[in-house]
Amino acid sequence: MIGFVDASKLFFARGFEFNGRSSRAEYWWSYLMIIIVMVVASLLGEIGLMFAGIFLLFILIPSFAIGIRRLHDTDKSGWWLLIGIIPLASLVLFIFFCLRGTTGPNRFGDDPYGGVPADIFS
Repeated sequence: MIGFVDASKLFFARGFEFNGRSSRAEYWWSYLMIIIVMVVASLLGEIGLMFAGIFLLFILIPSFAIGIRRLHDTDKSGWWLLIGIIPLASLVLFIFFCLRGTTGPNRFGDDPYGGVPADIFS
């Protein structure tokens, strides 16, 4: 199972990689990293807000990439990410991101867990 630090490293290392798969743990740990950075930046006042804006621009493409890879893990096309444009329909994306990925390889690549069934928290 992947941890917080590893997921944060992978988020930036695979930031422009739109093919392949990302596990639930990789996606949600990365999401937590973004939330923590934004909370800390908001506590720093005006300079923090400027940093937050730059950080958001910096993570824009990697956020799309990990979302697409997460959808690939559930055997869905990355085009499903566009449903997030519709306000209430974005709940469908949330459900997809929470689903367990397909065990073993699927049409988007090998299992991030190597074919070993993942537990409920991975």
